[in-house]
Amino acid sequence: MFTFIDRISDLFGRIAAWLFFLIGGIIVFEVIARYVFLAPTIWGEEMSRFLQIWATYLAAAYVLKNRQLIAIDVVIDKMPELFRIICESCALLVIAIFSLVAFVYGFEIAFESIRIGRATSTMLAVPKWMTEISIPIGFGLMLLQTAVELVRTITRSSDLKSKAH
Repeated sequence: MFTFIDRISDLFGRIAAWLFFLIGGIIVFEVIARYVFLAPTIWGEEMSRFLQIWATYLAAAYVLKNRQLIAIDVVIDKMPELFRIICESCALLVIAIFSLVAFVYGFEIAFESIRIGRATSTMLAVPKWMTEISIPIGFGLMLLQTAVELVRTITRSSDLKSKAH
C-alpha cells in the first residue's frame, strides 16, 4: 500500500513538473505575442494561472514524500534521534489535520461551484470548479502521503528502540 501511494505521489510530481514547464512555454509565447507581434492572447494568463494551481497542488505530496518541505532544523539536528522523531511526528500530524480540513472544505467549495455554475470573471469564463477541485485532490493525496510518512517515522522510532535493547 505504501509503495502504491509513493508511486501516485511520484506520478503527480512528474505531471506537476511538466505543467510548470508548459507554464513557462505559455508565458514565453504570451510575451512574444504581446511585445513582438502586438497581439496578446486572451487565454495565456488565465491558462498559466490555471495550470499553476494544478501543478502546485499535485506536487505537494511528492514534495512531502521526498522531504523537501521548508524546514528550520538548526536546533532539531542537534537533538537526540528520539526527540527528532517526536518532533517530526508532531509536524506530520499537523500536516495531516490541515490536509483533512482542506480536503473536506475543498470538496464542499468545488461542489457548490458546480451547483451554482460559478465561473471566472475573464473572457474565457472557465468554470471555477475546474481549479477548485485541485485542492481536495492535492490535499487528499497529501493526507495519504502524510499517513505513510507518519507510519515510516514511527517505525523508525521502534527500530531505534529495538536496537537499543
